[in-house]
Amino acid sequence: MTNANLISQIDEAIGAHGMWKMRLRAAMRTGKSDISAHDASCDGNCKFGQWLDSTALSPEVKADVPYKVVKRVHADFHRSAGHVMSSALGGRQREAEERLEGEFIPTSEKLVRALMKWKSELQKGIRRAA
Repeated sequence: MTNANLISQIDEAIGAHGMWKMRLRAAMRTGKSDISAHDASCDGNCKFGQWLDSTALSPEVKADVPYKVVKRVHADFHRSAGHVMSSALGGRQREAEERLEGEFIPTSEKLVRALMKWKSELQKGIRRAA
């Protein structure tokens, strides 16, 4: 997989994971969601998580620090989303709000920073190769 393909996947992941905040807020507002707390907490359920675990990525990419950081923070992101979803679907709106603000949003921001750093390093590699 080329760096350009990796960058495209990272861009898509940033957008898809940005939607989670709205999804969690909707669950907090309505007490309902099309995603269970368990499914929200599993980092291998989303397209990006499946891609991270796939053979599309070379062993060299998976051995690099940026991949390892993103993999870990992505799992933290989903674990946190699951916590918020569990509270929201359990009718514990105040707890869900506290988890969203205190746990999910900082973790989400950390994931975006890790993805952007990985993307930046890949772009440097493209420029060096050109």
